[in-house]
Amino acid sequence: MKWSEITIHTTNEAIEPISNILHEAGASGVVIEDPFELIKEREDRFGEIYQLNPDDYPQEGVLVKAYLPINSFLGETVEEIKEAINNLILFNIDIGLNKVTIMEVNEEEWATAWKKYYHPVKISEKFTIVPTWEEYTPVNSDELIIELDPGMAFGTGTHPTTVLCIQALERIVKKGDTVIDVGTGSGVLSIAASMLQAKSVLALDLDEVAVQSAKLNLKLNKVHETATVQQNNLLDGITQESDVIVANILAEVIVRFTEDVYRLLKEDGYFIASGIILQKKEEVKAAILASGLEIVETVQMEDWISITAKKGK
Repeated sequence: MKWSEITIHTTNEAIEPISNILHEAGASGVVIEDPFELIKEREDRFGEIYQLNPDDYPQEGVLVKAYLPINSFLGETVEEIKEAINNLILFNIDIGLNKVTIMEVNEEEWATAWKKYYHPVKISEKFTIVPTWEEYTPVNSDELIIELDPGMAFGTGTHPTTVLCIQALERIVKKGDTVIDVGTGSGVLSIAASMLQAKSVLALDLDEVAVQSAKLNLKLNKVHETATVQQNNLLDGITQESDVIVANILAEVIVRFTEDVYRLLKEDGYFIASGIILQKKEEVKAAILASGLEIVETVQMEDWISITAKKGK
């Protein structure tokens, strides 16, 4: 089968929204080539460190790649992708060079090649993300293993925004808590909350593909009896109060439902918000404070921010 590799030369700020656009266009995942990876220091605890080739990376900006089947609708799909990316300017998102290139590849060349870049990664004190096809022996007795297959879902669970959320969940979620995961995507945050012994987790996503992917990953990690997935637009129509609400989505979306977060949080409940590019930090903080919540923690990883807020009595 023939596939088309679509490459967008853009900025770090635009990675998340462009990845989402590609996902909605039918891509099951994305490849991100960021020159920052060439100089990033890592602790090689699990054998996941490998030598990167500088020729694979742009001198400035980042490359976001995805694969789409070559069919009679490909041209129309590509034009829709270009239009959606251009519209990001309306949200004050810097799309950089915004150069889009297309090339044809054989399925055998890409379907498994990316797996060599995805190895077990310890992302917090307790959690390690492990690809389903790799054997892994826990280092510590209290280590929590999340198995993911990015072929089934969007993302590998190791992006800074996801890592920030999981680290915050680890600090906050207590045994018996109720959790709502807004924009669950692959379901990785719901899996983490369940493993932290939350009593119940409600995972929400508007995208039907994400809903199905999350269900598969919940079963894969044997937490589907604790966590349920529901197709829903943010918190619209949700009445269930919760101890913790977590959202790893665009800053522009977070600011639209902070009042619903306040409405659904129990007293002393926490709101964890991530997916926030550094330039949008103050805008999100203002919306959170305006809703009546108190900001208790702001954490930065690379160019990304997570904000944890609390509902007082």
